[in-house]
Amino acid sequence: MSASRVGGLTAALNSARKYKYKSPDGAVDFLVVGGGVVGLAIAQRLTERFPNKSTYLVERHGRAGEETSSRNSEVIHAGLYYPAHSLKTQLCSRGRHLMYDRCQRHNIPYLKTGKLVVAQEDQRPYVEGLYEKSRQLGWPKHFTQHSSNGSVLPARLVTGEEARVLEPDISKDITVALWSPETGIIDSHALMDSLEKDITESAGGQLVYSTRVVRVDPYKKRELSSTSSNAQDGWVVQTTTGDAQEGDALFAKALINASGLSATLILNSLLSESSRIPMYFARGSYTAYSGPGVSNVKHLIYPCPESGPNKNAFQSLGTHLTLDMHGNVRFGPDLEWISPPSSSADDVSDEAHTDFWTKYLVPEESRLEDMCRAVTKYLPNVQKEGFRPDYVGIRPKLVTSGFQDFVVRKDYADGVGSGLMVSLMGIESPGLTSCLAIAEHVVEDIVSQEQDDP
Repeated sequence: MSASRVGGLTAALNSARKYKYKSPDGAVDFLVVGGGVVGLAIAQRLTERFPNKSTYLVERHGRAGEETSSRNSEVIHAGLYYPAHSLKTQLCSRGRHLMYDRCQRHNIPYLKTGKLVVAQEDQRPYVEGLYEKSRQLGWPKHFTQHSSNGSVLPARLVTGEEARVLEPDISKDITVALWSPETGIIDSHALMDSLEKDITESAGGQLVYSTRVVRVDPYKKRELSSTSSNAQDGWVVQTTTGDAQEGDALFAKALINASGLSATLILNSLLSESSRIPMYFARGSYTAYSGPGVSNVKHLIYPCPESGPNKNAFQSLGTHLTLDMHGNVRFGPDLEWISPPSSSADDVSDEAHTDFWTKYLVPEESRLEDMCRAVTKYLPNVQKEGFRPDYVGIRPKLVTSGFQDFVVRKDYADGVGSGLMVSLMGIESPGLTSCLAIAEHVVEDIVSQEQDDP
């Protein structure tokens, strides 16, 4: 489906009014919704920053990272691709350093492989532009130690011949490449395990799985009777666990919405219908590969993103070669837009369709030919027979064309400045790399500024 015809999902939580308001049965200082890598990183940071306060994380699946966090390339990105002052660039650059540091301190498997962004002659301006940007980037916020060479993003241009010294199978049509030595790969499941361990071993942290948020209401102290002298602004969050039909209600002094593919649902339930935010869904297929054309490959290899009238440079980095921690080669993701069920390309507001994308998680043989064709532009000796479907990931998108930064939005229960809710939306690539920096940004730059005590 072309981007111009894709429909968005504008559904809102509890739009069918199944769940009526319930008074809260308990209270928590911080409630994080979403147990992907970003939600876990935020919850871990909160328990570390506020050890005397309570932090709960609720996740609808039975374990962490069942959606985008476990269906990606597992690449630690350097921060090459996006506008210099964007959150994506700043948080990716900072997150890369935090990620390598955490891997070393917690024995999380990783490998700093380095990456080649390869280009044919007509694509030279693209990689030269990336190189110039890498030279001009300033150090992101919260850095206290700068590397000895003074560069936040080390990179250099190499000739096609130099690229083929690193990776002999690269096409002779490749005349220039950008070498990024800071790019690497990580075992994302081991990363999530380490974050879970920190949370569960903390004094105030708790993980609650198989629990779905079904309703959220602002709780405004000014609307309460004068007898509620200790009342605070915040959020009443209803959840259901497992197959339960009745929900439990909890008062959250601060609410962090890190629910990934469902991130707009909570916010849309609090907005007028005309102000609802659509979510778009991009399906990415990955293939395993065993065969000729990738002999002894040791680095990640990325093509230049698609250019021309149908360019999607900010929507996809192209069908690239990555490695897993065992050295196995895989290619992907490609880009296929999917829409919720509808008779037109209009946005769909029916809450029943919120998980429509799950039926697209089965990998298909039909994607192999196009993926092979894309790969042979820079690795000409790979053979279609060596490709086999591996897995599929879904990326949460807020736009279908052009650049869209990470969105970190603040709302308040009283509508003014009390009872914080932070919504994280459009957290796709480089979300894995950025997760620890996103957590740092949310906790240190937003939450901590609004707390009465440390």
